Amino acid sequence: MVPKEVFLTKGVGRHKEKLHSFEIALRDAGIEQFNIVRVSSIFPPYCKIIPREKGLQKLSTGQILFVVLSTNSTNEPNRLIASSIGLAIPADKTRYGYLSEHHSFGETESVSGDYAEDLAASMLASTLGIEYDENLEWDERKEQWKMRGEIVKTTHITQSALGDKNGLWTSVLSAAVFICSSEEEQVDHKNKYNMLPLDKESTNNSKE
Repeated sequence: MVPKEVFLTKGVGRHKEKLHSFEIALRDAGIEQFNIVRVSSIFPPYCKIIPREKGLQKLSTGQILFVVLSTNSTNEPNRLIASSIGLAIPADKTRYGYLSEHHSFGETESVSGDYAEDLAASMLASTLGIEYDENLEWDERKEQWKMRGEIVKTTHITQSALGDKNGLWTSVLSAAVFICSSEEEQVDHKNKYNMLPLDKESTNNSKE
C-alpha cells in the first residue's frame, strides 16, 4: 500500500483539559473524524500534493489515516509554541522525498517552518549524495540545491500560537495526510503492469 496523494493541514485548540485541546486542534485541521496512525517521514515516489479540501473529499468518517504529525502543547500563559512539517521532493519522480517533524518553544511560525523545511531538504540531500555546507544559511543552501536541479520542491506547513492567558491548555498541530489507493485501484495497477508486452530478448529466451 503506497500513498498516491498527500495534503497538508494544521490546527490550534484551547481547553482546560490537554486532551480536549488537542481534539479541538484536530477539528481545526479537519481530521478529527478519522483514526490517525502516525508514520515516519518518507514522501513516496509519484505522490502528488493536493489541496486540503480536495483531500478531505476523498476520505470517509472513521477511516484509518496514515499521517506524519507534529504536535505541541502548553498551559503556560503567553508562551509561544509551534509545530511544523517540512517537505523536500526530488526532481526525479522515481525517487522518494522526505517529510520532517519539528516542534518548538519560543520560535515564530516563520523560524519553525524554515527549520523543518531545512531539515527535510538536508535529509534528502544526504540521500542523493549532494554535498552541502551546514554553516550556510537555509536560504543559501536552498538556492544552491535548486540551481543543481536535483531537489525540485521544498515547502512547509506550520501552526504557532501563544499559550492561553488564563492558563488553558493550548495545542497546535501540523500534519501531512496520506491518501492511499483503494484495493481495487491497486489490483488494476498490478494488472496493468502484468499485461505489458515482454521485450524481444525476454521473448527469445522463453522460446529457447
